[in-house]
Amino acid sequence: MEPTDSPEAAAQLSSHKFLTAPNLFTLARLCCIPVFLWMLFGRENVAGAAFLLGGLGATDWVDGWLARRFNQVSEFGKIFDPTADRLLFIVAITGIILEGIAPLWFFWLVVARELLFGGVVAMATLLFGMKRFDVTWWGKTATFLLMFAIPGFMLGATDFFAHQWFLAAAWLVGVPGLVLSYYTAITYVPTIRESLRAGRGSRG
Repeated sequence: MEPTDSPEAAAQLSSHKFLTAPNLFTLARLCCIPVFLWMLFGRENVAGAAFLLGGLGATDWVDGWLARRFNQVSEFGKIFDPTADRLLFIVAITGIILEGIAPLWFFWLVVARELLFGGVVAMATLLFGMKRFDVTWWGKTATFLLMFAIPGFMLGATDFFAHQWFLAAAWLVGVPGLVLSYYTAITYVPTIRESLRAGRGSRG
């Protein structure tokens, strides 16, 4: 790649590219979904699936860092990354529910929030031209807490070493994460309205 005059110019050049480092990393994380399901159902290795899911949650920040580090921020990446995260989240929790791992009420509330909020955003974007908006810090915090609570609950349901401690830690971060996720969904309502108006205005 030829050098650019500034980071802004490099970012502009990468804005329409798909095969960038952050997008490839997001794709690699997305490809771990069938591996997670295979470990959960094919191998019946709940502990292994839990550690894989925890690793995917712990590396959620890497694609954003790569985009900033190599000036490869793209409009596609801004959509691809959160979409992949939500898909990973929903598929993983659905698998956990089908496996019957407790507490089922917790997982049902998590997946209900994701489907409802994600469905509203998708419909508003595709049908009404809503402009994309960034996730708030509180929204990222809620996702971060849940991505560690869910593997903790999985490990708590096994005979893995210190599984009681993992279960206790899952409750400590899971309940605040669940409450915060519903709170942020409510706080996004004004943002969705403003983004809808902006989308309609640009169409007009």
